[in-house]
Amino acid sequence: MTEETETDIVGKTRKKRATTPRRRKTIRVAVIGAGGRAASAHYPCFAELPGCDLVAACDVDEERLNGVCDRFGIPGRYVDFRQMIDAEKPDAVYAFMPPHHLYDVAAEVMERGCHLFIEKPPAVTTEQVHQLAAIARRQKVLTGVTFQRRFSPLIRHGKARCEARGSVHTAHASFYKNWVGGAPYYKGAMDMLTCDGIHAVDTLRYLCGGEIESVAADNRRLDAGHWNLHLALVRFSSGATGLLLNNFMAGRRMFTVEIHAAGISFFGDPEEGGQLYADNQAEAVEVLDPFELAGSRESHRAFGAWDTHMHFLDCLRTGRPPETAFDDAVKTMALVDAVYGSQI
Repeated sequence: MTEETETDIVGKTRKKRATTPRRRKTIRVAVIGAGGRAASAHYPCFAELPGCDLVAACDVDEERLNGVCDRFGIPGRYVDFRQMIDAEKPDAVYAFMPPHHLYDVAAEVMERGCHLFIEKPPAVTTEQVHQLAAIARRQKVLTGVTFQRRFSPLIRHGKARCEARGSVHTAHASFYKNWVGGAPYYKGAMDMLTCDGIHAVDTLRYLCGGEIESVAADNRRLDAGHWNLHLALVRFSSGATGLLLNNFMAGRRMFTVEIHAAGISFFGDPEEGGQLYADNQAEAVEVLDPFELAGSRESHRAFGAWDTHMHFLDCLRTGRPPETAFDDAVKTMALVDAVYGSQI
C-alpha cells in the first residue's frame, strides 16, 4: 500500500486515500534519432519511465547512435529504421529528426503497424499533418507530437488553479530568443514559427480551449531575410482571447505564459517558476518551482518531457486518444497558417 499527498485549491496539503500500486503494462519502444535534444530530454525519460522497455535505437550517424546506446543501455542498434522495426517489433516508435525529413519516415512507421510519437513540428505543412492523421486512422494506430509545454507541471498547476475560479478569459504565450544575426532554420527549409514558435502556438490553444474563431497578426522579417517576429491576437470559441508573442529578435531565450480567470492570475515560465495572484493581494498567494512540482531536480522530469511521454504510454495502455494526436496537431498547424494569413 502507498500513501501520497495532494494539494487542494487553497494550497493545503492533505493525504490521499491509500492505494495499492498497479503493475503497468510494458510498452516496447524503439527510437529513430540520436541527436542532442533526444539525448538530453527524451532518452532519459525512456530509460526511467515505469513500464517502458527501450529495446532499440536508430540513427544514420553510428558514432552518435553508439553514444546514446552506451549511455542508456539500449541493446538494439540500427542505421535503418525498417530493419529495426522488422527485427524488434516495437509497440511504439518515437521519431526525432529534422521536420523536413520526417513525412516519409512517419508514414512508413505507421503503415508497418506501429504507434508513433514525433518531435514538433508534426510536418512542414498542415496538409501533410492531415495526411498523416488519415494514415493513422486507417492503420488504427495512436499518435502524438512533442508539444511538451502544455504538459509542464508548472503550467498545468497554474491553469488548474485559475480554472477552479472560473473559465479562462485571457491567456498569453510568449517565446523569445536572441537570434540576432542568425541564419534561417535548416538553411531556410523551415520557418521559425512553424518549426519552433509552434510551442507557443500550441500552448496558447491549450490555455484558451475551444476552436479558433478569428486572428489578427503582425508578421515581420526584422533586419533579416526570414520571418522572425510573429505577434497575434486570437479569439477562441471558448470565449477566451489569446495573445501570441513569438519574437526571435529579443534579448534572451524565455518561454512565458499568463493565465487569467475572474479574480485570479498566473504568471509563469515552465523552466524558471511562476506566481499565482488573487483577490487584489499584493503578494503572490502561491510561488511555484518546477522542480518541486515534479519532485525532481532533473530537467527532463521538471520541464514537461516526462509528463508528455507518460501520457502517451498511458494512452497506449488504455487506447484513449493522446492530447497531441495528429488530429489535434492539425489545429495547431492551422493556427500557424492563420497567423501568417491574418496580417493587419
